[in-house]
Amino acid sequence: MTGQIDQGWRERLYLWIEKRSVHRAIIAVIILNAVILGLETVPGINDPYGDLLYHLDRLCLTIFVIELSLALLAMGPIRFFRDPWRVFDFLVVGIALVPASGAFSVLRSLRVLRVLRLASASPRMRVVVSALLAAVPGLSSIFALLLLFFYVAAVMSTKLFGAVFPEWFGSIGASMYTLFQVMTLESWSMGIVRPILVQYPYAWIFFVPFIMLATFTMLNLFIAVIVEAMQSQVQVAQAHQLEEIGAIADEKESELHQDIDKLRSEIRELKEILVKKADYK
Repeated sequence: MTGQIDQGWRERLYLWIEKRSVHRAIIAVIILNAVILGLETVPGINDPYGDLLYHLDRLCLTIFVIELSLALLAMGPIRFFRDPWRVFDFLVVGIALVPASGAFSVLRSLRVLRVLRLASASPRMRVVVSALLAAVPGLSSIFALLLLFFYVAAVMSTKLFGAVFPEWFGSIGASMYTLFQVMTLESWSMGIVRPILVQYPYAWIFFVPFIMLATFTMLNLFIAVIVEAMQSQVQVAQAHQLEEIGAIADEKESELHQDIDKLRSEIRELKEILVKKADYK
């Protein structure tokens, strides 16, 4: 009996934590904390109001700790640490609790990681992050192919242009960095290719196909994989929502059947009472 009461209490606490109003309140605190951390970097504001900002930051951290403690209490250790989003929140908030002094002084700058809790607090951001994680296998394959393509292009460009332009193509590493700049289209024409064309008029035969393959093909493959993963995650989220709606509908239907059975039982008892009264008369 005690176990049932304890389990019901935990479930009610968990349902309260998962309320939309509670989620919105936590999101508001995260945004407030992000603004505070940003204001601390402005000398004109941090100098006169540094103490106030510090205490507001401590208040936000206290709210985060209380919220995670309640979640840990409601879910239990096993269920809590099986939830990757809860583990993420636990680590982000836990870093802020480490004393930022001595060897751990660098951790003070990591307080801003608490802002990343917004990704776990917002269901839509969760979908985006889940899609990015689901796209990692496909992206890794495309990245490996792009790296192979870059290596081949770097070897070719080093042999072709390294003698005259050693600062850009003097080694494979320098060539890969230069080609990366070309791929991003950052000053690739006036800054790199046109000076090379003065010495090598046919260099465009190398750079134009490189840009077509690296920029317009490979990068679009990255986008295609991410979009596909995003669509899959949206479908999964919609399927979960339909399952939850179906479960709620089944529960309501079961309650309705119980109410109907109860009403029938009461009508039957009422009829029996009326029959007994009629027989008595």
